[in-house]
Amino acid sequence: MCRNSLNSVLYELWTVDPVLCDCIVDIRGGSSSAYTLLSDNALASRRRADNMSEIEKRDQEPSSPFADLHDVDSANGSTTQGSPAESIASVYTAREDFFRLEDLTLEKATNLGYPTEQTFEQPFDSSSSSEDLERGAVAPILVQQQLGAHDYEKPGALAVMRKGSDPAASYKISHPPDELPNLPHKRDRKILRGLRYNLLAVYQRLFSVVFIGNMIAFIVEVVLHRHSHPFGPPLSNLATAVAANVMGAILIRQEYVINSLYNIFCWTPLWMPLWFRRVVSKLYHFGGVHSGCAVSATAWFILYSALVTKRYVDGDFNEPAVIAITYILLALFLALCVFAIPKLRIFSHNTFEAVHRFGGWTAVALFWVEILLVLHAESNIPGTDSFGSLVVQAPAFWFLLVVTFFIILPWIRLRKVEAFPEVLSKHAVRIHFKYSYENIGNVIGLRITHNPMKEWHAFATIPDADGSSFSLIVSDNGDWTKKQIMEPAHSYWIRGIPVTGVLRMATVFRRIVLVATGSGIGPCLSFLTSHPIPCRLLWSTPNPVQTYGENVMRAVAKADPEAMIIDTRATGRPDVVALTYHLYLETKAESVFVISNPYLTSKLVYGLESRGIPAYGPIWDS
Repeated sequence: MCRNSLNSVLYELWTVDPVLCDCIVDIRGGSSSAYTLLSDNALASRRRADNMSEIEKRDQEPSSPFADLHDVDSANGSTTQGSPAESIASVYTAREDFFRLEDLTLEKATNLGYPTEQTFEQPFDSSSSSEDLERGAVAPILVQQQLGAHDYEKPGALAVMRKGSDPAASYKISHPPDELPNLPHKRDRKILRGLRYNLLAVYQRLFSVVFIGNMIAFIVEVVLHRHSHPFGPPLSNLATAVAANVMGAILIRQEYVINSLYNIFCWTPLWMPLWFRRVVSKLYHFGGVHSGCAVSATAWFILYSALVTKRYVDGDFNEPAVIAITYILLALFLALCVFAIPKLRIFSHNTFEAVHRFGGWTAVALFWVEILLVLHAESNIPGTDSFGSLVVQAPAFWFLLVVTFFIILPWIRLRKVEAFPEVLSKHAVRIHFKYSYENIGNVIGLRITHNPMKEWHAFATIPDADGSSFSLIVSDNGDWTKKQIMEPAHSYWIRGIPVTGVLRMATVFRRIVLVATGSGIGPCLSFLTSHPIPCRLLWSTPNPVQTYGENVMRAVAKADPEAMIIDTRATGRPDVVALTYHLYLETKAESVFVISNPYLTSKLVYGLESRGIPAYGPIWDS
């Protein structure tokens, strides 16, 4: 039933308690103007009551609270009654079989309307236009008046203010300002902006530093050994280079290393220059180091494979098993690089995960075999050390030992935990866990799954008030997330420890603007509840109350009472760049953080950074 229509509202009251509906009209003290507020069905009921004989009325009088509320003077037609609030209370008291007093409160009546942040006082105007009646703009005021309200919310507005028992937990649905400041012009020429913020973004710069550094060493190694016999650098040197880069790629993705880096970088004091804090906050681009090391390891292994093949052909290295393993390893390295190409990774993410997980494990295992076979072959050469001595002296052995340890470490902490799902709507579910981690509030993410060997999904943790438990918000964004909403599970597998996210770097700024869309509110709540720094939140999502529920709305309001929550279903999608710029100026913030989908995050970060405004957001590089 449409709650925006007056007729629907009154009809809903009438279907449950026709007498109450009549009382609301009579309390207004009129017939013609008040009768226009009745639905056709309610009006018919009233007319039937008016046409009843005195005997019929007398027969029904004991069950009708209407006679207790007011008496009609047959001589002058005037109506005498108590206060509206007392009258309604009497109705509920007399008709407990239909309603209880708490079933219709001033708050519930307010929720039927279109209130805004501003209120106004005015007497009820029964001469409302038919358009007002049709869209239901008058009914909320009528109901509020009957309940003794003194401040009536403006009808027809798009914003909504709901208040709970906690004044700090009030929340509002906002309307984007009609006038926004003009965006400043973008800096530099278009081609330079494309290079700086796309082709040569921080991620690509880190990749370039790692890869170019390796290529310099690569060229030097080849040049220094160009006259060696057999040709080229020693295989042990090349194996060391491969193992060192593999170790770098693994370590930079390890949870303990990531959390340690965030903790170190977040020590940056606020008195440091803004330009320095802007650079430090780009830490979340560390994936550039991972990909740089991985590609460099592949380049080194290509040279290694070429030299092994040449020496085998020349008869200087007679180990067929090493040749076979070498080419299997080469295929695995190339597959890992190919499936990590951004477009291919996004298009087939499950395949990317499977190749990275199982292909990576297989590569490390085969690399162990390769290293040991090569060292064993070298130990057979007269005048060389024993096999054990060569193994201990080989840097590649120790690098692989570190790699193996950090690959196994997260799986040692693999466990299945109990979950308590709270379905918020058909679009979202909140999953509660009744235990906690140390520093659970430090804007960290947790990976969960039903099949540890197949796929993992990361979500931001939202610590509960006492810190003894936490929750995750999962929204409909694919087959797996859809299943969690439609078929809530009561247990999940988790692995390793939670990992710090990009929002952690917001603590190096004095004041920020936080932009979220959809379930991006999860990481934002995680940050706001654990780091109460000056912040203005902009949350744009369709049907926020219906999708995420009252508890999430109150949590948002408690974290930022001035949060701008936009219901895109009611207002349409706003110009997020212009709106964010407006809040940036209004709050005098130092930076902007964005938690949204890849497209909007990229658009907003580029739109602000190209205008000289520090902006940060996830880069989805894994």
